[in-house]
Amino acid sequence: MYFFYLVVYGFAATAAIGLTASWIDRKITARLQYRVGPPFLQPTLDIIKLMGKETLVPAGASRAVFLLAPVIGFGGTVTAAALLWMNSMTPDQSFLGDVLVVLYLLLIPSLSVMLGGFASGNPLARVGASREMKLLLGYELPFLLAVLVPVIQSDFSLKLGDILSYQAREGVFALSFSGGLALLACVLCMQAKLTLVPFDIPEAETEIMSGPFIEYSGKPLALYRLMRNMLLFTIPFFLVILFLGGFRLRGVQILYSFLKYIAFVLVITVVRNTNPRLRIDQAMRFFWGPVTLIAAAAVVLALAGY
Repeated sequence: MYFFYLVVYGFAATAAIGLTASWIDRKITARLQYRVGPPFLQPTLDIIKLMGKETLVPAGASRAVFLLAPVIGFGGTVTAAALLWMNSMTPDQSFLGDVLVVLYLLLIPSLSVMLGGFASGNPLARVGASREMKLLLGYELPFLLAVLVPVIQSDFSLKLGDILSYQAREGVFALSFSGGLALLACVLCMQAKLTLVPFDIPEAETEIMSGPFIEYSGKPLALYRLMRNMLLFTIPFFLVILFLGGFRLRGVQILYSFLKYIAFVLVITVVRNTNPRLRIDQAMRFFWGPVTLIAAAAVVLALAGY
């Protein structure tokens, strides 16, 4: 059963939805810039084209780490998505601490980008990898604090199934004061976890020419691209489970469930098209300052019953 969820939902369904979301984001961005935008299959065709390209390894790179890094990140993303699908479809299959497991798995893609950047031997890639590390240290604290809020509100349960069941009985956490603040903090952190504008600091094409990915080509680059597209679904999916009652794939609830996800995609696109890129020091101050305060206030309100 776990293998089924891993292949069918964790990989196939997540990749299909993530690539579609990437197309929506690119299409809306193009329209805002008075361009036509790509055809529907363009994100998929980009991945297929890269899979057929030659894989080049820099002479000064650590070959094994350089080639394994994207595989590790991709594997972490697929496993996290499979766990989320399983808990959303069969909450009774949830296990103790799966919230922590998902949080850990969602760290792996960022760690894989750092590994690949440092292993490439390129100084620009190392700059990008160091920025990725600093950005991770910035957003992870408020993100963890915000995730504590649904844990507290569901009677201190660390099971995603219990969090979903509690919301089914009592209503979604996003409608409470503490849940609304925590969701706001998570949305801001989500933009950074996806390294999208204004937090595309590790890649910064106009400054360091894609940073950690500058030496990647062929299949490893395709895995990184696909991983990022899949995260475009996996991270919002996690937030939908924590704060909005999850996905319900029955009858009209299917439409409502995907509207919740589309709302996250629209927020991501709007933020990406209305903000300039921040410097890494500005991003660190932003996450360790106002975002952490918002998340901490949400935790206090949750403990007080609000």
